Amino acid sequence: MSPTDTAAVRAPGHHRASGHRRAPGRRGGAPLLAGALTVVLMAGLTSACGGGSAPLDACGWMKDPVDGGAGPGPGPGHTVVLVDASASVRGTTAGRDYAGGIGALLSAVVERKDTVSVGSFSGDSAQITWTAKDRSADWVTHNDNAINQKKRKQQAAECLGGFVTKAQGAAPHSSGSNVLAAVTAGAAALKSVRGPRRLLVLTDGLSTAGCADLRAAAFRDKREINAIARVCTARDETPDLKGVALTLAGLGQPATDQPAPTAAQRSWLNRLWRTLCGAGKTDSGASCTVAPTAIGTVDHPRPHQQLPQDPVVRYANDRPETYQLPGAALFDTSSSTVRRQALPLLNDVAVSARTTPGSRVAVYGYVDPRGRPDNNQQLSQARADAVRKVLTGLGLTRVTAYGRGLPTGCATPQRAAGSRMTAAERLQCDRRVDIEIIRK
Repeated sequence: MSPTDTAAVRAPGHHRASGHRRAPGRRGGAPLLAGALTVVLMAGLTSACGGGSAPLDACGWMKDPVDGGAGPGPGPGHTVVLVDASASVRGTTAGRDYAGGIGALLSAVVERKDTVSVGSFSGDSAQITWTAKDRSADWVTHNDNAINQKKRKQQAAECLGGFVTKAQGAAPHSSGSNVLAAVTAGAAALKSVRGPRRLLVLTDGLSTAGCADLRAAAFRDKREINAIARVCTARDETPDLKGVALTLAGLGQPATDQPAPTAAQRSWLNRLWRTLCGAGKTDSGASCTVAPTAIGTVDHPRPHQQLPQDPVVRYANDRPETYQLPGAALFDTSSSTVRRQALPLLNDVAVSARTTPGSRVAVYGYVDPRGRPDNNQQLSQARADAVRKVLTGLGLTRVTAYGRGLPTGCATPQRAAGSRMTAAERLQCDRRVDIEIIRK
């Protein structure tokens, strides 16, 4: 606002109410008064969104619906923004600041002049608490003044940020989070939209409920991702995203007082959610984007009441990665000398251990029940020591070896449902060597 505009606003006799006061005489009072009223109205509109001291609600114009046009053609685009309000994102004293980290995404929504709904989710249900519903970010319709358009465009972005801030401050319904259920609910909220449909989900992606419960996940390979996806399909919990453009932001970024994933584990999490959302399936009619957005933190006041706490996702950091190697691949019968053909296999294990920061390795030797009982312990220890020696020669330094004698159980390999292991298969599994890469 220029000094001239400020003087006009403060002119004696001016009233902020909408009733016009006629200036005495015809000495240019009316044009001055009209200019002052325009400045006051614009000042009210550019005030903070929803601020109690503002003379006008700066976001009020967004409540007016925009006519999508008659006929069966597409209407205006609609974006639903869902904010994860679970404890893993909120933290104890400081949580993730989604509103401060997604400015570019919100600006894109405003640029498209979408209708917008903003809500929060938490707990095991798909219940959404709406902060704002069907607000129009169309800063052009019924507003043909270029200066006013520019200011209204800025207001729309600020108001959307305010809606997101309010949503991320919502108290969780219950402990945990079911991100996939929230995605399903967001897509359902867009079902009746005729125009382009977009869903923006702000979450750390760390589900602790539903088919994508990650508390027991190892965060390691594609096989695990495919297994989770199969479970979700079997339980009919995969969302119908046909015709919906989904964007996920904040994956792998929990509150700072929560366990944090490594870069590799964040990459695994990104691949998981792209798989669950149908990315790469040409017949799904859906698009799924993981926004590479760094989400900062924001302090929040201590709540007046005790809030539900989330189960903790530990990324399998406290569980070993186990390689079960059949004895026939490593040793001849009754021998503890590692076969030459087994060296490439053990080299693969050594590479995996070397690329796991801070890890140590434990080797467990077992024998089958065909040998002499008094020799079982000795042979199993000798085989474990032999594997340890090879791994040490391949560059590992923290390796321990244990002879376990006869095994107490044998995991059944993948096979048709109801079939059993043959005697030969069980012997090979009994006389095995387990190599555990322990991450801590």
